[in-house]
Amino acid sequence: MNDCVIFTGGELDNPQGLDSSVWKDAFVIAADSGYRYTQMLRITPDLAMGDYDSLGYVPTNCGEVMTFPKEKDDSDLMLAIREALKRGYKNITIIGALGGRFDHTFSNIQSLGFIAKHGASGRIISADETITLLHPGEYSVQRDETRSLSLFAYTEKVSGLTVKGVKYPLENAEITSFFPIGLSNVITEDYAHISFKSGLLLMIFSRL
Repeated sequence: MNDCVIFTGGELDNPQGLDSSVWKDAFVIAADSGYRYTQMLRITPDLAMGDYDSLGYVPTNCGEVMTFPKEKDDSDLMLAIREALKRGYKNITIIGALGGRFDHTFSNIQSLGFIAKHGASGRIISADETITLLHPGEYSVQRDETRSLSLFAYTEKVSGLTVKGVKYPLENAEITSFFPIGLSNVITEDYAHISFKSGLLLMIFSRL
């Protein structure tokens, strides 16, 4: 098992709209009040961790519990990410990291960069969005007429970017973090094919 799913305590509209296959065979971590979402979805987390200031109590319906002081350098989500990496998980999915305060949302998106820096792949999902930070390589994204595809440079620049099977294709292009040229593209074929040579690419699949 190489997958880890972390539930954190941000706003999560329509949790029942999530695809349950995401956590079916994964190691599940509940970060503080993210535990509420696991209980709402009838998931028994393998690990609960945090200072539990948001949750208000230490959970018991889980495989393992780790408790931390309120005064600490890391957020509860970052503690969970560090633990997932420490345990060797290479594919980390974060649920409950969007909505609410923008500073928290931005911090959560930055956590994808931390995951990438440590050699793993990370994504944030909700019922309406999937945000993935991609390493250089080749990727295919299946068409969904209810969603748009946006691509942004997470690093200062992304080079050698080719995007095919979309309304606005690119061929061996360079995009930068200073201009949002990749906003709201549309997949026109069965799959969009994305490849790039350097940098980190933020891919956002959003419900229209």
